[in-house]
Amino acid sequence: MGWGNIYRRRMSVFSMAILIYLDYKAVQQREKWIKKSKISALWQRAHERNAKRVLNLIIKLEGLWVKLGQYLSTRADVLPEPYISLLKQLQDSLPPRPVQEVSQTIEREFGESMGGMFMDFVETPLATASIAQVHRATLVDGRQVVVKVQHQGIKTIILEDLKNAKSIVDWIAWAEPQYDFNPIIDEWCKEAPKELDFNSEAENTRIVSANLGCKNKHEDSNKKPAYEVDVLIPEVIQSSETVLILEFMDGIRLNDCESLEAFGVNKQKVVEEITRAYAHQIYVDGFFNGDPHPGNFLVSKDPPHRPILLDFGLTKKLSSSMKQALAKMFFAAAEGDHVALLSAFAEMGLRLRLDVPEQAMEVSTLFFRTSAPANEAFETVKNLSEQRAKNLKVIQEKMKLNQKEVKRFNPVDAFPGDIVIFSRVLNLLRGLSSTMNVRIVYLDIMRPFAEYVLQVGINKEPSVSAEWIYSKPIHSDVEAKLRDFLVELGNDGKILGIQVCAYKDGEVIIDTSAGMLGRYDPRPVQPDSLFPVFSVTKGITAGMLHWLVDNGKLKLEENIANIWPEFKSNGKDLIKVHHVLNHTSGLHNVSVDLSSENPLLICDWDECLNRIALSAPETEPGQEQLYHYLSFGWLCGGIIERASGKKFQEILEEGIIQPLSIDGELYIGIPPGVESRLASLTIDTDDLNKVSGINNRPDLRLPSSFQPDKISQLAAITPAVFNMLNIRRAIIPAANGHCSARALARYYAALADGGVVPPPHSRLSKPPLGSHPHIPKFPSHETSKKQKGTKKELLAALKNKTNNSEHGHKYTKDLEGGSHIRTASGDTYARLINIETSSSNTSTTDSISNTDEPQSSNVRKIFNNPRIHDAFLGVGDYGDLALPNGRFGLGFKRYNTRDGSYIGFGHSGMGGSTGFCDVNNRFAIAVTLNKMSFGATTGRIIHFVCSELNLPVPEDYLRFAEVEHDTPQDLGQPLIN
Repeated sequence: MGWGNIYRRRMSVFSMAILIYLDYKAVQQREKWIKKSKISALWQRAHERNAKRVLNLIIKLEGLWVKLGQYLSTRADVLPEPYISLLKQLQDSLPPRPVQEVSQTIEREFGESMGGMFMDFVETPLATASIAQVHRATLVDGRQVVVKVQHQGIKTIILEDLKNAKSIVDWIAWAEPQYDFNPIIDEWCKEAPKELDFNSEAENTRIVSANLGCKNKHEDSNKKPAYEVDVLIPEVIQSSETVLILEFMDGIRLNDCESLEAFGVNKQKVVEEITRAYAHQIYVDGFFNGDPHPGNFLVSKDPPHRPILLDFGLTKKLSSSMKQALAKMFFAAAEGDHVALLSAFAEMGLRLRLDVPEQAMEVSTLFFRTSAPANEAFETVKNLSEQRAKNLKVIQEKMKLNQKEVKRFNPVDAFPGDIVIFSRVLNLLRGLSSTMNVRIVYLDIMRPFAEYVLQVGINKEPSVSAEWIYSKPIHSDVEAKLRDFLVELGNDGKILGIQVCAYKDGEVIIDTSAGMLGRYDPRPVQPDSLFPVFSVTKGITAGMLHWLVDNGKLKLEENIANIWPEFKSNGKDLIKVHHVLNHTSGLHNVSVDLSSENPLLICDWDECLNRIALSAPETEPGQEQLYHYLSFGWLCGGIIERASGKKFQEILEEGIIQPLSIDGELYIGIPPGVESRLASLTIDTDDLNKVSGINNRPDLRLPSSFQPDKISQLAAITPAVFNMLNIRRAIIPAANGHCSARALARYYAALADGGVVPPPHSRLSKPPLGSHPHIPKFPSHETSKKQKGTKKELLAALKNKTNNSEHGHKYTKDLEGGSHIRTASGDTYARLINIETSSSNTSTTDSISNTDEPQSSNVRKIFNNPRIHDAFLGVGDYGDLALPNGRFGLGFKRYNTRDGSYIGFGHSGMGGSTGFCDVNNRFAIAVTLNKMSFGATTGRIIHFVCSELNLPVPEDYLRFAEVEHDTPQDLGQPLIN
């Protein structure tokens, strides 16, 4: 192709694009001045003349523009009818190339004459498309075949057209910034050249045929019917770079409505089976055809009229992690799971510039929405337009942008290439169903295939997976033995995902992760995974309150009303700080009123504090110890904020996170950007069934609303509730902490040593503890611009026909910015400017800590009180502040041996997660898990570790020591505190 011809093609494309753009802009202006009754006809005429312009230009230019026309012709769900009716002829009826050219190509490629290869060769092509045309023929051995022959010189045309298309997309993005299709054209530029190699297409055809079992129908008895598809694919006979010979299959084209009706073809069933075939390719095989336009399908004439799949030039290979992420996105959209959706986005490399989970969910549901027949296309377009306008308004308000700025704002920072082809396939399938005038419910048809990839990825028993325990060096002999024990528990079905970390004498001796992040999340648990730990959170919240006391901002004997005036109402003026920590304030059932009125009210921090301030105690303060299972957190939180003059989260960071260097691995209310590291909860139904049959136990000293029968009911619904995004993001200081075991163990290791910060965490743990930004930031528009390659680099890649499908979406694991949402109502807080976020975690000039007291340069402490252990346990000088025989000290569960002597303190959660330290032996351990039980698994693990180290085992865990002790009687006192 000469430069003159290239220039003419380029000018033709740009001239037509500008002409059509100006035409529609003129129509927009004209409709303001004509009667409403004539507006529809005005637009209809505009669509007709512009559709003709597009069709004539495509036929003239051929090449890549035919591909574009074929794609547009399938979008009956969104494009006006004139475009569909005119462009659909591009699917297989372009002007053919001369038969002399076809013969030259065949003879050159195979080195044989036409007569030597074919007994008969039909000169009139069956179909002519953008890259090649297809002829029917008979081989010399009598086999009926079709011969696909590439147009001469098409490679040069395609590459030049890609450059022109890229330029037009750049221009559109400049003129109308909200329509930035660069990610789509970039991926097309990478994938389109692959269609020019017919040897590659031949191999692709063989692979897809084998994957779908097209030659072995119904012979595999082990293959579940739900994943079986019933389609046909022609056999590959011979191929070269520009010629492909395939088995001939006699079929009916999808646009031949008369023949389909004459043969009695069920169009609904055909399109459903095509959709199933693509769901199989995407989710089960991870290898799919990226070009399902109507011209690439036939329907067999013989009953049961199976779909025939053609043309595998443009195929996409997905990694197993991408398959899982796509399946996770499917279920997230189907079930409205915002956490799973944001996690899926992060896993697949799709990055947003702002936190808009609701809008992200709306867009995702569009991927899998039920298709609409062509006659409903107008209503579909209208709904999509209204939804887009609504989403833009949300973005405008959230980002505080004016009308001009919001149009130029693109909320997507990085769009992985795999998703471009995936979304193209779904759009083409949706267009196909609209063209065939059938309605396809994608959520029903694709569900078993998406479920398959997740179920296959989750090896429920470690005996069948060498990678069940996350591979990393072993710290001690005890850890090696513990890993074997965890495998036993895993094989018994007691573990889904788990982390165990332990310190002895200030050093890490165990740091093990094992299993999967969730029932439908087969990714492995890693050291930095974040587990919901329920009431373990109370031990952290109590530590924050003690930290304020240690720094002189608060006194344990102080009346709460002195620092929180609103709290004085309804007879609470005598309740002191130590009553709250000791669970003797009498406000143990306040949370029941909140949850019964509106369960999601617990997300509203300010409203919960108001309810606590207005509540009335049920018992006299200090008289009776009854577990404050939710109210404990709001009571402590209100005290912390009033006493410090700072936000709850700021004290958490200043007092615990930064000094311990555990940034990004301990939260009470997660920030946006960490969703990909979250473990999701499920329930151990065996434990649940055992507890549900137990009568109430007054001896447990639990409030009436938290007896075993109520606990079993609560546990049954807890996974669904606490997996919700707004619950995870809320500040619920008694119940929704999220942390890794190594962060929790480091916290208790510091408490075991009286507040001395342990040496840096083990270098064997990867990624290093504290290496994540504590509050991730969203990428800025300017930053993402710098990361994009230049047009010259893109064109160079085109010439080299880069085929590395993995390149281009190896993004960072977490987002890098943004603000944290404090409440469900959208109130936010900003981190103080003077808080350092560097890895050094240096103190701030606005710190509450007493920096006047000199400290050793080698020793850092979060507590200076030499009797801090007595304060935690409520003994010694603090004995008058806690009930002497109560299960709780001041904020922590007291742990003792069978002879009644105290050995340490800690806190457990409903799901079985636990943090505990033995102060006498300088030992700390943390267990986090996502298969919620009532303590049996955790108890056995702690008993095992303590026994191996010859340490006393707390009585709470002794009852879970042996399997036979896992009885309803033992579960009657669940390990929740």
